[in-house]
Amino acid sequence: MNQDEHKIVVRRMAGLIAAASVLIAVYVLRLIFLQLVNSDSFKAQATNTTDYNFTVTAARGDIVDSAGRRIAASTTSYNVVLSKLLMGDEDLDAMLQRIVELLEAHGEKWNDSLLIGEPDAAGHYSFTAQADSTSDQKALAAMKDSLGLQQYATADDVMEKLVEDYKLESYPLHWQRVLGGIHYEMQQQAFSNVNNFVMAENVSEVTVATIKENSLTMPGVEIVETSTRSYDEGDIIPHVLGRVGKITAEKWKVTDENGQTTYPLREKGYNMNDMIGVSGLEAVYEDELRGKDGVETITRSSDGVIVGTAMTTVPEPGHTVQLTIDSAFQQAVDKALARNIEMINSTYNSGSSAKAAAGAVVVISTKDGSVLAASNYPSYDQNLFATQYSQYSSDPGLPLLNRALQGLYTPGSTFKPAVAVAALDSGVINRSSTVYCNGVYTYYDDYRPKCTRHGHSGNIDVITAIKWSCNIFFYDVGRRTTSDVYDAYAYKMGLGTRTGVEVNEATGRLTTKKDSNYIASLDVQAAIGQGNTVVTPVQLATYAGTLANRGVRYRTHFVKAILDTNTGKVLQETQPEVMDVIEDRGDTFDLVRQGMIGMSETVSGLKNYPVTIACKSGTPQRSETYYVGSTRKHYTNTMMVAYGPAEDAEIALGIVIEYGGGGARAGNLVADIFDSYYAMKDGSLTLDETGAGETADTTADGQDAVPETVPETVENNDALADDTAPAEQPAV
Repeated sequence: MNQDEHKIVVRRMAGLIAAASVLIAVYVLRLIFLQLVNSDSFKAQATNTTDYNFTVTAARGDIVDSAGRRIAASTTSYNVVLSKLLMGDEDLDAMLQRIVELLEAHGEKWNDSLLIGEPDAAGHYSFTAQADSTSDQKALAAMKDSLGLQQYATADDVMEKLVEDYKLESYPLHWQRVLGGIHYEMQQQAFSNVNNFVMAENVSEVTVATIKENSLTMPGVEIVETSTRSYDEGDIIPHVLGRVGKITAEKWKVTDENGQTTYPLREKGYNMNDMIGVSGLEAVYEDELRGKDGVETITRSSDGVIVGTAMTTVPEPGHTVQLTIDSAFQQAVDKALARNIEMINSTYNSGSSAKAAAGAVVVISTKDGSVLAASNYPSYDQNLFATQYSQYSSDPGLPLLNRALQGLYTPGSTFKPAVAVAALDSGVINRSSTVYCNGVYTYYDDYRPKCTRHGHSGNIDVITAIKWSCNIFFYDVGRRTTSDVYDAYAYKMGLGTRTGVEVNEATGRLTTKKDSNYIASLDVQAAIGQGNTVVTPVQLATYAGTLANRGVRYRTHFVKAILDTNTGKVLQETQPEVMDVIEDRGDTFDLVRQGMIGMSETVSGLKNYPVTIACKSGTPQRSETYYVGSTRKHYTNTMMVAYGPAEDAEIALGIVIEYGGGGARAGNLVADIFDSYYAMKDGSLTLDETGAGETADTTADGQDAVPETVPETVENNDALADDTAPAEQPAV
């Protein structure tokens, strides 16, 4: 080999070595990249695992009273939950049969909202939706729609579709109905690998133990600890607290007028089977009470083996909502209201065809508008609502009606202080102004309403007119002031307008010149709280508080603060909020107060009370009538507004008792409420001792003293005058 050939060989060898070195370097770098940079990714690919995230529901926040006592709380309960991911290749229908048989053996129910009953002897089905239930009919329509059926589809058509869709042909009719119902529920809850199915809720400890014992042979069937709403005292303001319930199909899937479908609750992080506040404070404070759900991650390999379970996000409980209500005081007011109604029936209505059977009381703090008690009679127990709903809803006493906030009542003479404030403040009258009362108002030729003149006659000033509820005085002053003016003052004081409470309240209305039945003489009827005027008990209490505060009206409210559940730290506190102000130009509110104090001196239970109370009763007529001989009479309600101590008021209240008769019959109820209030202040009032003590106005043997004047004396003015009202001016 010559020298040139040798050089060529060397160069070729060097080239081969260089190429080999580059190739080796590329492989080394690639190996480094695979081992170090993307090792986790390729390891996962090698094992082919998948992560599945499941929601862990956070505990709902408590609702507590002003002293921190729990009213609504979350307690631990257990649900039977099916995990499709963990169930693997198990026969779903066979598994469902086993679970149903186990649940039936322990007296448990399972989730089944299919509105179809069991088949009859001929194998035909019928819908169970109530024809007069709007919710049932909506659910029935939604069921047919979700199954792709026409609205005229029969129950047999629905079952045929379910049997076909879920291949249930081989099962007996009973099991077709059972399994079809469960499959429909699974469809509603979007049962899948990433969404578990809640089959049964709040099961017993025996059922929990049985399912856990059979866990090896029932893969994917789990007991999941959750929380449910419970009430330590289920009868404390149930109407205001409201309820929680499952998310309905209508709230979950919302279709607008353009056919656009959205899922607003899903976008807020809810699952289809979650619980949510549906009414009252539970709904208003849903965002605070709900808490933040956690996440449990389950990792599964490609061959279906679960290789890991971890709580990747710990759930956080909801905040605590603290109310202005004191539980012990609330119960005391509830009992006092019930006692007063019983007293009216036994003392006054024993021979009447119309018994006092319902009423409401609202008590507020005059210092900031906070509600201290809101009583309804009759009422209901939150703990029994689900099991006794049919009884509650069919009860003629309407225990589910929130009379305190939504009951609308003609105020009668309780409206007179508002007219007095308007007339004094606008200069129509002053301290010395009088109206002559001879028992008949003669301003109109064709309308001559009357006054019974109990306790008064002749020239009457504003203080005497309020004390004895002189109709003639307020007819004349109301006519001269006009409804435009006294309505404006009444609105400012909280009548016929929203008080600001956090939950739904009725607005009510005042009599105005825009009313379709308005004629000039309606102004004088409205001036004594009749006409078309209707208000709520919470408005009456707010109005009484405004009178006590010399024209300053605070927003009426139930919530005191939002608290951190873990630490008790105050996160948000409700501050007093002035809603309206009547500028006190002199002695307006002093004169009205003197008249109301005078009125309390005529009422049993109040005239000798150790604390000076200002009050005004009312006896507005109802539309129903009865006859005494040949004389037609109207049944009447008992109404009362009061505040005290009169010189520096702490509380104000509004009272309504349906068919109660004379307004002053609520005098002992007012005294009982003040007794309980002072017992609450000194710490002697407890949940176990909520009966009100003796009032100051009792005889030596403990029986109620007979008043020197007939309790309803003042209020008979209203009833008599209204009986003579023209037919074209009906009371509403």
